Order: sequence, then structure tokens, then C-alpha cells
Amino acid sequence: MMIAYDYKINDLYKIDQIHFYFFEKGKDKPFFMHNEFYQDNKIVLNLPKGYDPANGIDVEIRFKAKGVDRPDLDDSYFLRQELVWDDFIKSLKPGDVFNSSNINLNQTYYTVFSKNMQQGSYGVAKEVTAVDRSINNLSDYLKKDYVVVQDIDVDKKLFLVDHNISYMYDEASESVLRASLFPGVDNETKAQLKKDVDELIAQKNAATETEAIEALDQQIAQINAQIEQLNNPALTEVNSIKGRRARINHIRKVRETEMRSKSYKLMISDGKANFFQGEALQTEDGKTAYFFPVPNWIYSTRVGGLIAAIIFGLLVFIMVALARRGKALYLRPIAGIQEIDNAIGRATEMGSPILFVPGLSGISDVATLAGLQILSQVAKKAAEYDTPILVPCRDVIVLPIAQEIVKEAHYEAGRPDTFDPSSVFYMTGSQFAFVAGINGIMVREKVATNFYMGMFYAESLIMTETGNSIGAIQISGTDAVTQIPFFITTCDYTLMGEELYAAAAYLSKEPMMLGTLKAQDYFKFLILFFVVLGTLLSSFKITFLINAFPDK
Repeated sequence: MMIAYDYKINDLYKIDQIHFYFFEKGKDKPFFMHNEFYQDNKIVLNLPKGYDPANGIDVEIRFKAKGVDRPDLDDSYFLRQELVWDDFIKSLKPGDVFNSSNINLNQTYYTVFSKNMQQGSYGVAKEVTAVDRSINNLSDYLKKDYVVVQDIDVDKKLFLVDHNISYMYDEASESVLRASLFPGVDNETKAQLKKDVDELIAQKNAATETEAIEALDQQIAQINAQIEQLNNPALTEVNSIKGRRARINHIRKVRETEMRSKSYKLMISDGKANFFQGEALQTEDGKTAYFFPVPNWIYSTRVGGLIAAIIFGLLVFIMVALARRGKALYLRPIAGIQEIDNAIGRATEMGSPILFVPGLSGISDVATLAGLQILSQVAKKAAEYDTPILVPCRDVIVLPIAQEIVKEAHYEAGRPDTFDPSSVFYMTGSQFAFVAGINGIMVREKVATNFYMGMFYAESLIMTETGNSIGAIQISGTDAVTQIPFFITTCDYTLMGEELYAAAAYLSKEPMMLGTLKAQDYFKFLILFFVVLGTLLSSFKITFLINAFPDK
């Protein structure tokens, strides 16, 4: 019996190799060993002859890995997973996972707590299972400064807001300092508080009752505490800034650092009553350690895609420039495109109209856009030969675009008087009613040439069989994989997949389209080269080239 074993890894470590050891139940010696030097998340193995998979399999996983900002993994750390038999699906399925300390990771949960510098207590940031063992804790940018509305003046339609805002955490006083958003307000407040202290001292000197003196002493102490806070060096620094905009920018910068810096604590539990509460990381001087988020301006795993995009852009620029200079760019012959002129000429000789169906999809479909580009070239050639062309549309957005394309084609051909607006018309949005109408047009008008360019569905065979029965020459093009076989069977020529996209460049010879098409061809050769090179290198367990490209 042969089974495929799936596994997952995370990005906490740069995994060089993963070693898998497969054991029969109750056996100490593995019956299969596998060194996974390239992680494709799948292993295929053969079970021992005569072994009953219903007994289950034990898998031991060891790593050869370098830590990312952490110590490297050694051989003492490993994972052990059970593959157990499921009678319902008649197959092995993943069971519990144990680490080298014999802890069941499927029954272990991590809860991460966090707080910023201005928060007093920790809150839950994220909960993960021990099997995942990794979290991404995102920290948003501070986009707005919120102030508290204290009162509303309905008559004047004004809000009274608190101009003070949390500024920074002061370690000496173990409190959050508040600063005014407006210059000079804190200095005015401090001056007013000093006057209040002087008045209270005068009242205290005049007082004779002990209770009144104690109450005044308490008020004086509270105001002095406010004055002392306003004399804090941090507030003195911000109060020295005179400009309002510069002051607000300074406050925002300090607040962002403190609001986005996080301290973390970890709790490990079994989901029930047993848990272990970890302590927050501290600095060497015994203070709580905070971490400031680092913005990911560049996704390191997608650098290969960026390089590929730059190379492709350069190829497009070079090829378009060569095409504009008149250089002959070779395009491989495609029979369906080469026969378009002959198909139009056949309809002209027979004195019969041409039928062009731009697919059944909307304008957002790439195949529809490609079909409309081909319509432009076909309509122009038909106008030169003075051959009528019929364009039935299913989508109401495609209709005016197709009308304008055919009209413009007649103008470019120098025969605007031969354009018939009724030749491009809307039929119906119903799929098979639309096909029935097209079949009726074929039979009544005795069309000589049929073009099917765009996205098609189950109706494709009905249309092309009817066209074949009346003896019309038929050229089709689509990127619908399910309909290509029907078009190949019933049509004279078929443009498959990207040939449909390339047809407009073949017909128009427009430098921009022609250069882009050639750039795609050269880029495909480059991709093929790396595929072959990567295959050869991986055969010798050299995987740097494979790992350089993104997974998706």
C-alpha cells in the first residue's frame, strides 16, 4: 500500500532539511526514512508488505534548521505524530502531535497578552494552538488624535472639547503625562495654578479651625502635584515649541512610539484548569522591555517576483522600441489567424454575410476584450470588401462598444457610408435563447463565414454544429478549456488559449501590441530555462534556485 503524508512548516526557522522516520506500531526501528531537502509538503512511501494500516503509523520528524533571530535547532528537538486509521473514510489521518518533552501539542494552547507603554494592564492579543506556534501581531499606524467632547453649545453649534491629550509615560511618577494641543496653554495653566496656591495659602494663614486648615493643606498639595507634573522636563520640552503644527507633530511622534511599542506575556494552558503564566521580558536594568514594530516595505519572499516584473518590463520596452523602428519581429504562423482573410474573401465571393459572435461573457472578461480586438480587424477587412457583417451581442455593455468598433472600422477603411448600425444588435441575456437566435440567423441569412471569439459555455457545440450543417467556414477562439475540444471538432480553425490574445497583434501589426507579444515569448523562454535548470540542480539536492522563487 502506498500513502502520501502531508505536513506543514512555519517561517520561524529557515528550514534547510527535514528528516522523517516512519515506524510500525510498537517497533523501534523505522521501516522508511526520508530526507526532505526541498519542502513540497508531501511524501510518498510504501508500507511494509503485509502490514495492516489499521494498526496506525508513528512518524518522527527531526529538523536541520537555522534560527531567524533565535538559536539554531539541534538534534535534541523533534516532533512525533501518530497516523491513526479512520474506519469511516477507510484511510489514515493525522493524530496527536508530541514534542521532544512528550507534551501533546494538540491539547496545548498559547495565549499572548500585550500592552503598550501607556496602558496599565495586559490584554489578550491572540490565541493560537501549540501546533501553529506562531503569531503575527499587527500594529496599526496612528491616523487620528482623538479628544474628549465635554459639552455642546446647541445655539452656537459648537463642541467644547478637552484640549489635553495623553502625551507620554513618565517612569518617575509612574503616570501618563498629558499635554495641550495648543501652544502656551500649559504655561497659562501653570501660572493660574500658582495663583490658586497663593490664594489658598492666604486663606490657610487666616483660618483658625483645624479642619479648615487640613482641607486647605490637602488642596494645596493637589495643586502643587499638578504644578510639579507641568514642570516635568518632557512637558517643558514640548511647551518650548511655539508653533501649533510643529507642537502637534512632536506630540504625535512621541505618542506613536509609545502607543505602538508593545510588551508581551505568554500563557500556556491545556484549555482547562492547568496553565503556566510567563513573565514579561525585561531589560538588563530590570525595566519592562517594549518592542516597536518594523514596517515591511519589501516582502523578502517576493523579491523574485519583483525581479521578474522588472525583467519583463525591460523586455516590453525593448521589443516595442524595435517594432516602432520597423524591425521585422518573427511571429510563428497560426493557421486560424492566417485563414481569416480567406474566410472573409469566401463570404465576399458568395455574396453572403459574415457572422461574428463576441462570446457570451461581459466586458470584464479578458476573452471578451480579445474578441473585440479581433472584431476590429475583421470588420475593417469586411468594410474594404463591402461585405456585410452581423454581430449579435448578449451583454448590454458589450453592445455599444461593438457598435463603435464596427463603425470605426468602416471609417478607417474609408467607407463610412456602408456602415449599418442595425448590423450590431442585442438579442437576449438568456444563454440558450441567445444560441437559438444565432442558429436562426445562420439558417435564414445563409452566412458563409462564422467567427466565434470570446468566452463560451455549454452552448458552443449547438452553434458550431448548426454552422457546420449549412456549410459555413468557421474560425473559433476561446480560453475556456472545457469548450476547446468542441470547437476543434466542429470548426475549421481554432485559436486555443493565449492564441486568442495574440490574434489582434498578428492582424494589426501595431508596434505596442506586437512588442508586448514578443516580450511575452522571450519571457516564456526565460521561465523555461529556469524550470530546466532548477530541475537539474534539485536532482543533485541543490535547492537554492527553487527556494529563490515565491511559492505563489
